[in-house]
Amino acid sequence: MSVTAAAALRIEPFKVACSSCNLRELCLPVGMSGAQLDRLDELVALRRSVPRGEPLFRAGDVFQSLYAVRTGFFKTCVASEDGREQVTGFQMAGEVLGLDGIGTERHTCDAVALEDSQVCAMPFHQLEDLTRELPDLQRHFHKIMSREIVREHGVMLLLGSMRAEERLAAFLLNLTQRLRARGFSATSLVLRMTREEIGSYLGLKLETVSRAFSKFQDDGVLEVKQRAITVLEPERLQQLVGQARC
Repeated sequence: MSVTAAAALRIEPFKVACSSCNLRELCLPVGMSGAQLDRLDELVALRRSVPRGEPLFRAGDVFQSLYAVRTGFFKTCVASEDGREQVTGFQMAGEVLGLDGIGTERHTCDAVALEDSQVCAMPFHQLEDLTRELPDLQRHFHKIMSREIVREHGVMLLLGSMRAEERLAAFLLNLTQRLRARGFSATSLVLRMTREEIGSYLGLKLETVSRAFSKFQDDGVLEVKQRAITVLEPERLQQLVGQARC
C-alpha cells in the first residue's frame, strides 16, 4: 500500500458494539448470547475509514484481517495480463471483505472504496480462535464462504451463457435484492459504480452497457437519470433472467 493510501486509511477506536449495530442481523449469526457478543466486541476493536477511491488493501498485501463493511460501498478487482482492471465484485454494508487472503496469507485482489466507507476490522487469527469456542459463529463464517462460492458460480453463468441485456438484468436484480435486505428500496437506487465498472464485472464493453440501459429505458423497464435508477417493471427483468436460465 502506498504512503498516500496508508495515510488516507484512518484507524479509529471502535465505539459501536456489535450488539447495538444496525447491521447485526446481517453480519452475525442469530441467537448469540450477550456473553458471546461481548467476546466478539473484544475482537472487533478497530473501525477503519476509507475515503472514496482509496484501497482498503491491495493485491500482494499481507493478509491479517477480515473486514465487515459497516457503511459505504467497495469494488474488488484484479489486474489482467495486459494491465487492464477486471472487476470481480461489489460489496456493500453487511458484507465481508478479505476472504481472498485466507489461502495464501496474501491478498489476491484490490478492494477499493466507491464512496467514503467504514469497515470493522477482525484480526483473522483471533477470529479463528473465537470460532473454535463459538460453533454458531464458525457456521456463520462457513456460510459466508459458501455464498462467495455461489456468487462466483453465478458470475460464470453470466459470462458464459447470457446476452448483454440478460447480464445487466441479473446484475440489477441482485443489487436491488441485496439493498432490500438492508431496508432500502427494492426499486430505486443510486449506482455507486460507473458504467465502465459494471461492464468490466459483466464482461461487456462500456458502449454495450450504455446501450442496454438505454433499451431498458426505451422499453419502460427502467427510468435512468445518470446513476439514479428506478426499476419500473421488475417482473420484466425477472423474465429476462428466467429465459436465460431455461
